Amino acid sequence: MYAWSPSLAAAWQRLLEWIARAAGVELAVIDQSTPTNLDELWARQDMGCVFMCGYPWALRRDRPALLAAPVPSPLRYGDRAAYVTDFIVSAAGPHRTLEDTFGGVIAYSTEHSHSGYNAPRHHLLKHVSPARPALYRAVLGPYVRQRPLFDLVVKGEADVAAVDGYALDLLRRHDPTVAARVRVVETTVPAPSPPLVASSGVDAGTRERLTQALVTAHHAAEARPLLDDVLLTRFDRVTPAAFEVFLQREQAAKDAGYPKLA
Repeated sequence: MYAWSPSLAAAWQRLLEWIARAAGVELAVIDQSTPTNLDELWARQDMGCVFMCGYPWALRRDRPALLAAPVPSPLRYGDRAAYVTDFIVSAAGPHRTLEDTFGGVIAYSTEHSHSGYNAPRHHLLKHVSPARPALYRAVLGPYVRQRPLFDLVVKGEADVAAVDGYALDLLRRHDPTVAARVRVVETTVPAPSPPLVASSGVDAGTRERLTQALVTAHHAAEARPLLDDVLLTRFDRVTPAAFEVFLQREQAAKDAGYPKLA
């Protein structure tokens, strides 16, 4: 989910390899030079420590086991296991506000992404009315991953897209020249961070060792620079109740007559 550049992929690999050693669990870190299809990844029965968006997790009946959730270090996350969605436009383009993009083209990753779909749909409700049931003349997607949305906006093929704000913060850290090609025109309210999960078939003892390694990593001197490199303060334990908000925001959009981005 967060391997938006080669240096980011390498940073995550270093951290996950440390977590595996600390937990005494053998994990095979998947090479993300060719990104894995997330639906296929989340359907695997051998997930040991995998990021999963909280919205599809809440939608599933066969939910993977929760391990821990990341607490991003940038101030805008308030030292909580939370993240936001940023509406981005081309830095070279004319748009200065979200309203400037209305009547244009919006792009999305997938309908079961919170940051890429559920969050912007909920955020846009305040602009929708019986007199204006649609805000955009075209909706492009699905593009599955969010990095292609970034490229669409930069090329001018979409006027706006909604992307994971923490991922954008990571890109600013690891590839600031690329990140500077977009401008953030508006940001949603926070939502619970995508948790790290394991397949339910992984035994409880192994899952607990992984959770312990995650939530105590910030106390280990050798792990702190690895956390800093991916803009994390720590990991926190998380419960299923934290993710009910995703379903509440989905229902709010349906109740308002805006079930699809438009």
